Amino acid sequence: MTASPVPRVTIKDVAARAGVSKGAVSLAFNHKPGLSEATRDRIFAAARELGWAPNLTARSLSSSRVDVVGLAICRPARMLGLEPFYMEFVSGVESVLTEHSCSLLLRLVKTLDEEVGLQESWWRGRQIGGAILVDFRADDPRVAAAERLRMPVVAVGHPSLTGSLTSVWTDDATAVTEAVRYLAALGHRRIARVGGAAALGHTAIRTAAFDEAARGLGLAGASQVATDYSGEAGARATRSLLTAAPPDRPTAIVYDNDIMAVAGLSVAAEMGLRVPDDVSLLAWDDSQLCRLTHPTLSAMSHDVHGFGADAARTLFGVIMGEGPGSHQVPTPVLTPRGSTAPPRM
Repeated sequence: MTASPVPRVTIKDVAARAGVSKGAVSLAFNHKPGLSEATRDRIFAAARELGWAPNLTARSLSSSRVDVVGLAICRPARMLGLEPFYMEFVSGVESVLTEHSCSLLLRLVKTLDEEVGLQESWWRGRQIGGAILVDFRADDPRVAAAERLRMPVVAVGHPSLTGSLTSVWTDDATAVTEAVRYLAALGHRRIARVGGAAALGHTAIRTAAFDEAARGLGLAGASQVATDYSGEAGARATRSLLTAAPPDRPTAIVYDNDIMAVAGLSVAAEMGLRVPDDVSLLAWDDSQLCRLTHPTLSAMSHDVHGFGADAARTLFGVIMGEGPGSHQVPTPVLTPRGSTAPPRM
């Protein structure tokens, strides 16, 4: 007697198990707005229990062929469009994907939990062959999620933040220390840093390194301000620092990205301060922006395009079971230009 075939699980079954409509299931797996996080989690849980995922592509992930790589970024869309770092990084990723006839699936998300759900739906739906993860936090939930899904990923972040995941990173601590020592060697004793989002792991690494370097050099006037990386926030932080009365006003400021440094240069001009005579400015990420200002901005330079290409190559190595594994890319190098000079006595 021939056994009856096992009924195929459908989207209707998932909807019934989760107590929602088929449209809600579709919204969840396409990561569209309109659902609460609790409802989205309930749908994913029902799909896991039933062993269902939308077969959105015809390829098999068991083969060595990779057609799509995923990249989710937790940043506002407007800020991302203005920030040279990610534009350069993505172009580096794309340069390698093109060699493999592979596409990039890029999505902006609002929270890490949203990204975890997105990566899971991509992977279970066979939309991607692997992913590049960026902007790690302490105790980042994406580490456990990637391990649980056994999804091929490359983590762009320091190994102290990325757990067992294959990672590529820059030595931010050494770069920050070099920047502080350079400014101190010029004679600056009151150095400020306008940092990025405090929750980001690489921001925390830079913050700790700045404090340690300042203590080691006896810079009692060193200070730090956290921002969101935007030009507006960089301008506000700069204005706050430069309106302090001497001797509290810094004579040098280090910025965590080039956008904030350019905004800081504008604020100095607005306040009638000359750069570098009255205040020296130093940017992180040496983009074209730094070379178009007047004076040109000194910067911590590194090959961001090459960083993105390296991350993509490493991901293909993870997928194919070969390659360099976790490794550090070259440390950003100080490039002095017109915006830094000894303080005016």
